[in-house]
Amino acid sequence: MIDKIRKKIESIMTGEDKTCFFSFASILFIISLAYGYAVKLREFCYKTGIVKSKKLPCAVISIGNITVGGTGKTPMTIKVAQIISGLGYKVAIISRGYKGGAEKTGGIVSNGHTIFMEPEKAGDEPFMIAAKIKNIPVVVGQNRYKAGSLAIREFDPDVIVLDDAFQHLDLKRDIDIVLLDCRRPFGNAHLLPRGILREPISALKRSDAFVLTRFDSASDYIRQAAVDKIENLAHGRPFFRSFHVPNLYKPANDKKSMPGIKLQNFDSGLLHGRRVVAFSGLAGNDDFRRTVESLKCDLIDFFEFPDHHKYTETDLQRIIQSSINAQAEFILTTEKDYVRISGKTSWPIEIVVVGIELSLGDDESPFVDFIKTRLEPLLLS
Repeated sequence: MIDKIRKKIESIMTGEDKTCFFSFASILFIISLAYGYAVKLREFCYKTGIVKSKKLPCAVISIGNITVGGTGKTPMTIKVAQIISGLGYKVAIISRGYKGGAEKTGGIVSNGHTIFMEPEKAGDEPFMIAAKIKNIPVVVGQNRYKAGSLAIREFDPDVIVLDDAFQHLDLKRDIDIVLLDCRRPFGNAHLLPRGILREPISALKRSDAFVLTRFDSASDYIRQAAVDKIENLAHGRPFFRSFHVPNLYKPANDKKSMPGIKLQNFDSGLLHGRRVVAFSGLAGNDDFRRTVESLKCDLIDFFEFPDHHKYTETDLQRIIQSSINAQAEFILTTEKDYVRISGKTSWPIEIVVVGIELSLGDDESPFVDFIKTRLEPLLLS
């Protein structure tokens, strides 16, 4: 019953549900009006100084979005941190650690060399970041100011990169980069819970740059429409186009005590025409399904779960049994999901982990120049 209600709400939020005026959608719309007033009041309080934002003694870059769901914030956070490191600056990453045990208390996930927290404590996204990148510390905490202060005490970074913090007005940022899905930048243009907008579109005035993600997944018409929308909003601020590039890995081991995601490169051509079963627990399960289908494998069954789902033994046995019944050759899942299932069961069929990297294509050099140009005066002052 709960699952049916959740799916109904999701279909309304994404605009897929056609309803009459007096409907469940109308109720959600009324709630969204109240939500919108609360969001605007909060922004007004910070803007006028009624509520003070805190400042860290280093440069702060926020990677965020204006909608719920996956726009590629975590891959972009990794990319920006690596760009900054490549420019010769010391950098640390701060993540909320959503649904992790250290979300409220805060803590160090990694010092850039050693991972100190398991996924259950760090949260799946911070753990994944720490496992994928080296020489860049990762700190978690719902209170980004406290987490940033901890990072400064322990690692003395020149720059802190915040993962998913556009709405975290409690901490001042020097650069706000906002990601928008090229296919539907603002969803159905309604605020939560009637739509997927976290804030009114007018909140984009706080941003310093935009990145249109999944640019290659849209038709020419949709791309141009998205570009036109952003140009109207940008008012001279730069915007960049990016692509999600899938990379395949297989776990080097699958032991419960493993300190990180030890992955090794996996030849993508091996999946062509092969029978697979896939599963994911993301905000955008459909996106993952399309990614799997793009790998030209024979997708026999697909299991989808809510975002940040905590897998039970029953869940995993359902997937395994389906794979056996279908005579699947591989089981595919995402990096985030692999973090949550590693070591929980014995897999009779080989697991393939599908990772996503963010590519800026021809916009790579202009984007690096933007970061460099904005950071230099901040760090020289």
